[in-house]
This record gives sequence, C-alpha cells and structure tokens, in this order.
Amino acid sequence: MPDWVIILGVTLGYLLASLLVGLASGGEASKTTEGYVAGDRSLGFVILYFIMGASIFSAFAFLGGPGWAYSRGAAAFYILAYGTVGLVPWYFFGPRIARLGRRRGYVTQAELFADRFQSAGLSGLLAVVSLVGFIPYLMLQMTGAGYVFSVVTGGRMPVWAGALLAYGVVLIYVFRSGVMGVGWTNTFQGIFMMALAWGLGLYLPHRLYGGVGPMFDAIAKAAPKMLQAPGLGADGHPWSWGAYSSAVAISVLGFGVWPHTFMKIYTARSERTLKRTIVWYPTFQMFLVPILFIGFSGVLAFPGVHPADKILPTVVTSIGLPPVVVGLFCAGALAASMSTGDALLHAAASVTIKDLWRPLFRPDLAGDRERRLIQGLVILIGALAYTLAIFAHMSLVALLLLSYGFIAQFFPLLCATFLWPRATRAGAVAGLLAGFVVTVIWNFVPVLQWQGIRAGIWGVAANVIVMVVVSLATPPMDETHVAAFVVS
Repeated sequence: MPDWVIILGVTLGYLLASLLVGLASGGEASKTTEGYVAGDRSLGFVILYFIMGASIFSAFAFLGGPGWAYSRGAAAFYILAYGTVGLVPWYFFGPRIARLGRRRGYVTQAELFADRFQSAGLSGLLAVVSLVGFIPYLMLQMTGAGYVFSVVTGGRMPVWAGALLAYGVVLIYVFRSGVMGVGWTNTFQGIFMMALAWGLGLYLPHRLYGGVGPMFDAIAKAAPKMLQAPGLGADGHPWSWGAYSSAVAISVLGFGVWPHTFMKIYTARSERTLKRTIVWYPTFQMFLVPILFIGFSGVLAFPGVHPADKILPTVVTSIGLPPVVVGLFCAGALAASMSTGDALLHAAASVTIKDLWRPLFRPDLAGDRERRLIQGLVILIGALAYTLAIFAHMSLVALLLLSYGFIAQFFPLLCATFLWPRATRAGAVAGLLAGFVVTVIWNFVPVLQWQGIRAGIWGVAANVIVMVVVSLATPPMDETHVAAFVVS
C-alpha cells in the first residue's frame, strides 16, 4: 500500500474521532440559545483552558509559525512576544464582565457594549466589524487544512478538496453541539497537538542537525540574518523595527477582544475558574517553542519550499518517518486549524444573529427560532469563508495580521466601557467607525504604509482621538447607568 494512502487514512481517522467527540458533547445544553452560545455558563477550568488555548493557536501557529521561522527567521518571535501578555486585561476586566453577563443575560461581546452605551446601532456595527475580522481568520484555518491534505497526498488532493473535507466535519459538530462541541473538541485537539508539537519540535533538530543547539549554530554560520532581530520581511530584506513592534502591539490589543474568545468569559463556571484560566494561560505559549524549532529545522535542510506555510508537512513527509507517524503529525496540524475554525464559525453565527439581526430587525426573536437561525448561519458563513479561501493568495500570518487590525478596534471601546465615565454613545460609535475606516484605507493604499507599521495601529490611534473628541463634545450619559459598568 502506498505511504500516502496510509498517511491519508490516519488523518481521516483523526477527523472521524473529532466528529464523534463533537457530536457527543452537545447534550441538553445545546438545545437552548443560552446553552448553544454560552454552555449554560458551566465550563470548568480544564475545558476553559483548552478552549482558550486551542481556539487561539490555530493553523497560523502550526503552519504559519513554522512558515515564518523558515522564511523570515527571527521575525517569527513576535508570536511569542504578544501571546504572553495578551490576556492580562482579562484579569482586571474579566470577572466584572462575567458578573454583568450573569446579571444582565449577556452571551456576546456586543451585548455588553451596546448596553453600556445604550445603542442597538453600536451592536450592529460591532457585529459587522467582527464579521470583517472573522472572515480572513476563517480563511486562514481553511487554507491551512487544505495545505495538510495537499501535501500528505502528494498533490493528489487539491487544497480546495482538503479544506472542504476538514470543514465539512467542523460544520457538522458546530451545527449540532454549539459551544459544548467546540469546548470538548478543543480539549481533545489541544492535548493532541501539544504532544505532537513537542515530539516533532525536538525530533527534527536532532534528526537533521544532532540537536537544537547544533541546528542554531549551523544557521548562524550559513544564514546569520535569519537569527538577527527583527528578522526578514516578505521580500527577503531585513524587517523594520516599526513593522516588528507594531505587529506585536496590534496583536496584544486584539488578543483579548476577539469576539469568539471574549464570549468564553460568559461560559466560566465561576469568577475563580476564570481567573485561574487567565493565570495559567501563558503556559500554553510553551507550545509555540517547538513549533518554531520545526520551521528553523528546514532552513538549511529543505531550501526552496513554496509557499513557506507548507514547510511542516513537507519536512515530515520527506525524512523517512513511518507513514503512521507522519499521519499523526499531519493530523496535529489539522487539529490546530479545526480547533480555531470551529470557535470562529460558532461565534460568527452567534454574533450575526444576536448582535445584528435581532437588535436591529427582530427584537422579538427568541427561543428555538433564534437558535435555529444561528445554526443556519454556521453553514452560510462557513460556505462564504471557504469560497474566499479558495481564491485568496495570502500567507497565513498575513491573513492573521489583517484580521487583528480590525478586531483591535474593540480595545479602546473595552477600556472606555469600564474606565472612562465620560465616554458617550456618539463617541463610541464615531471612534469605532474612524478606526475601521482608517484600518481599511491603510491596508489598501501602499503609499500610507510608513515604516511597515501595521494599519491597525493607525486605526486604533484614530479611534481613540475621535472617541475622546466626540465624547467631550456631546452630553454625558446618565450617571446612574454608567456607574453600573465603570470600575471604581
């Protein structure tokens, strides 16, 4: 039997296992809207830890991270930099968000902001910006899954078919089980990909160079620029410090306000569970260390791999490993893609119905009809992201940074909600619109991209300035209402 058939069989076996875990996780909780979206606010520490870790570390980590280490060297260290501090704001804001969620019935991010600023229009605007950020992130996951199948079958299965197969499974269990399916599959997938990452990340340097130290010694002699911060740009020339530092900054700002992760604050069983998860969360960053080792191991041993995001499956299928082992490692890459894609699909559909459709067009929507609409949107949004992914030609990390630029515009709103009583409805809406528009313009007008600074940084700056100016120029909101949110 050809090796590629065995590898494909193992990978398909993993898909089946994920499907069974996801379908078995629904239970009674998935039969109500609150259960489908927030898991009846019953998630414990272990599930919350893995749902946070696995839903954030995705195809960009397992494929894009090694791809950047392989092609851009030290530039990939920005991933380690932002992940360690990205959830720090949650330690201060998270318990209050969870408390308000239980008291006022929130299950999405926009419900909190719309209540604070008493604006259904703001809810709809947040939903639109969320979707604009979600789509490139979903495209990233689907493209990554397609790469895995394409490489393990020697090109016999095209990228579009691999992505369709993997995300067909994701659609089924997210449609059926909601956030509980996401939680339990993320736990399964998180443990699986962490074990494989460390195994492969230590094995490859040993196999190709005699160890991690000798590997970096060899790269330092043959390609020293790969190990010099801030690394290389996409054109092969040194990356600017402005580009590196702004990539870290925009990722830190966006990290804790992604709607699909923010919503998990409401799922925690208690405030203690939430705080434990936040404190322990940085340990998940250790998963990234061997991931980057994988990319660096291919620098000298496998030159010329294109696109660079295929370096992990290319290496594991080229060094003579038993096909069953290769299949397990490729399944690990698939786990990274699916563990984020399922959370994104679930959140995108929930946000569209609860934050856009219901407040603006159907305020009477509730119960089973609301849940069924969310389930229908899971399929439609998945189909849209899949179609765009097939025709896009962007690196996985580039797609990630594009998404972060839009989502980071929520961070000033979060701070204003809890820290600035003088922030007004008009200021919040105007600031968010200004940040979104500036980010779009800076992304698509090359002449404005000074020093490689990420477009989202300029958007956040415009967001804050406009929010402050407009808030000070408009009447303050009711003090009693604002006092329920502002942290004293």
